[in-house]
Amino acid sequence: MSKNNKITIFLFGIIFIPILTFAQVNFNKTPDDDLGDVEDQFQEAFYEALKQKGIENYDRAVESLLKCIELDASIPVLYFELGKCYNKIKNFGSAEDAFKKAVSKDPDNEWFLDELYGFYVSQNEYEKAVKTVKQLVEYHPDYKEDLASLYLRMKKYDDALNILDELDEEHGISITRDMMRNRIYELTGKKKDQIKNLEKRVDDNPEKESNYLALIYRYSENNQKEKAFETAKELLKIKPNSKLVHLALYKFYLDDNDAEKAIESMKIVVKSSEIKPEAKLKVLTDFVAFVSKNPQYETDLVEATALVEGTNNSKTLTELGQYYLAKNNKEKALENFEAALKLEPNNFGVLKNVMLLYLDLKKFNLANEASSKALDNYPSQPLLYLINGVSFNELNQPQKAIDALEIGLDYIIDDVKMESDFYNQLSKAYTLLNNTAKAKTFSDKAKQLQNTN
Repeated sequence: MSKNNKITIFLFGIIFIPILTFAQVNFNKTPDDDLGDVEDQFQEAFYEALKQKGIENYDRAVESLLKCIELDASIPVLYFELGKCYNKIKNFGSAEDAFKKAVSKDPDNEWFLDELYGFYVSQNEYEKAVKTVKQLVEYHPDYKEDLASLYLRMKKYDDALNILDELDEEHGISITRDMMRNRIYELTGKKKDQIKNLEKRVDDNPEKESNYLALIYRYSENNQKEKAFETAKELLKIKPNSKLVHLALYKFYLDDNDAEKAIESMKIVVKSSEIKPEAKLKVLTDFVAFVSKNPQYETDLVEATALVEGTNNSKTLTELGQYYLAKNNKEKALENFEAALKLEPNNFGVLKNVMLLYLDLKKFNLANEASSKALDNYPSQPLLYLINGVSFNELNQPQKAIDALEIGLDYIIDDVKMESDFYNQLSKAYTLLNNTAKAKTFSDKAKQLQNTN
C-alpha cells in the first residue's frame, strides 16, 4: 500500500499510539515513592520530546527521548519516534538502529515496519527494503505492488513481472501496473513477451476494447502491420460501434490503398466525442497529406475540416494553410495561417506566410502593420524590412520605404535574390519621389545582380 493511501490512518496512529502505549505509565498517580518520581521524570521528558519535535528542534527531541529510554527502555514507540528524529538530523545509522529496535520490540506493528521500509527506500537500501516490505505484505496485500517496484529498481525484472502477473491475476488489470510492466519490457527489449501478454488478455477477455487497442498499438510498434490490421478488423466485428478502432484503421486502409474506407474512418474519428482533440487533429493532418496527393477527395477534406473547426492546434492549421497555398487558394490559406498565428504568435515561419499573403492579396495596410510590429521582435530579419518597404511603397509612402529598405540591406548575408528585391523596391521608391537618377542607379544594381546570378 502506498503511503499516500494510508496518510490519514497513519496520522491517527501517530496521535494515538503514544497515548495507548503510555497507558502503562499512570501520569495521574500521586507519587508516594521513588516510582512516582520516575513517572514524573518520564512524563516531563516525554512531553518535552513532543514539544521539541513539534518546533523541529530534533536534537533536543533526541535528548529527551533518550532520557525517556533511560527511565523505561521497554516502550517500543520511543524508539520509533527516536528513529524519525535521527532521520531528520541525517544521523542515518542511528535512525536505522532505532527503527529496528522499535520493530524488534513490537514486530507486528505495521506503522513501525512501514517507517523502516520508507527509510530503506530513501537510503537506496533496496535489499533491506524488500525484506521489510515482504513483512508488510502480510498486513496489506497492496504492498505487493511496492515489492514489484523495488524489483524494478533493482533490475530484477523477471521477479517484478512475476509479482505483476500475480497481482493482475488476483485484482485484474491496473493502469499503474501496466505502466510498470511496459517500462520493464522497454528496458529488457522483451517485445515478444509483451505481445504474448496482450494476446492472452484478448483471449481471456474478448469483449474488452482496451485489450485490442493495446495489442494493435504494440503490433504496429513492432512492425507487425498485418497482425495489427487483422486485430483492428476483429475488434470492429466484435464492437461495430467502436470509434477508437478507427484511429488505427484509417492508417491501415491508406496503406492498403483503400481510399473510400480510409476516408470513412477519418470522418468517424473527427465526428467522435470519445476521441481527444489532439488525436483528431493528427488524423486531420494525415487527411491533408492524403488529399494533397489525391485532390479528387478535397470535398471530403473540407467536410472533415468543418467538423473539427474551432479546435486549437497550430501545427494542423499550418498544414491546412500550406495545403490551400499549394492549391492557390490564398484566402483560405491566409485564414488558416492567421488562426495558427493566434495560437502561436512567436512562430516566425507562420508570421512570414501571413505577411507575404497580405502582400499577394493586396492587404497592404495589414502587411505594413504586421511587419512594423514584427521588427520590434526581430530587428535583424531582412525579410521584414523588405515586406515593410514594399507595403510603404504600395501605400505611396516612398520615403518611409527607403528608410526601411536601407536599414534592411545591412542585414542581408549571401542572398543575391533578396538583395536584388531590395534594389528594385528602392528604385520604385525613388521613382515615386521623381528622383529618376537614383531610381536608375538601384534598378541597374538589381539587374546586375540578376545577371550574375
